Amino acid sequence: MTMVLVSMFSFVSLLIILETQPANESLKPQRVHFQSRNFHNILHWQPGRACLGNNSVYFVQYKMYGERQWKNKENCWGIQEFFCDLTNETSDIWEPYYGRVRTALAGIHSGWTMTQRFTPWWETKIDPPVMSITQVNGSLLVNLHAPNLPYRDQKGENVSMEYYELVYRVFVINNSLEKERKVYEGARRVVEIKVLSPHTGYCVVAEIYQPMLDRKSQRSRERCVESP
Repeated sequence: MTMVLVSMFSFVSLLIILETQPANESLKPQRVHFQSRNFHNILHWQPGRACLGNNSVYFVQYKMYGERQWKNKENCWGIQEFFCDLTNETSDIWEPYYGRVRTALAGIHSGWTMTQRFTPWWETKIDPPVMSITQVNGSLLVNLHAPNLPYRDQKGENVSMEYYELVYRVFVINNSLEKERKVYEGARRVVEIKVLSPHTGYCVVAEIYQPMLDRKSQRSRERCVESP
């Protein structure tokens, strides 16, 4: 009985919304935009004002800037999720793209809501490096790994973000002094940190800098050790 009342309330609410404004406007998806991390390009949106419950389905199209015809994204045609992976469709990372989404509910189709122009090269965010630390003869050996791109080479192996000439920055925090200093900046993925005070706690963090974009990642998680 409760489910019937909820369904009736949702249907009445939908009718009220559709009566007060054009149906295609009240159903249109909101805040349609790309989010990009390491060139994994995902289209996101929020449901329209009249999309109550989980009965709405969504249709996604995309195109490169300058093209006249929109293309259907087959895997995102009639879906209920609020996102769609367009990584493969936007793989030319220097080119600008558009995406758009429409809604269908109870046999009514909304108009399309389009993104702003999206260029992966300029808008992607870089994840911090994955870092591991080993103590060797009173020094710290820091191993750094860049995030992977969503592409594979001819051998079928993942392509690293290092393809784009990254710079690593490594910082050491002396816990007793609460003092931080940068100990390395460069392209090497293995960094040795020397001259550690005995019986002292140290934390290491790292970030990635991409010179061509003048953009840096967030810092990695701290890795902490105590010198012998």
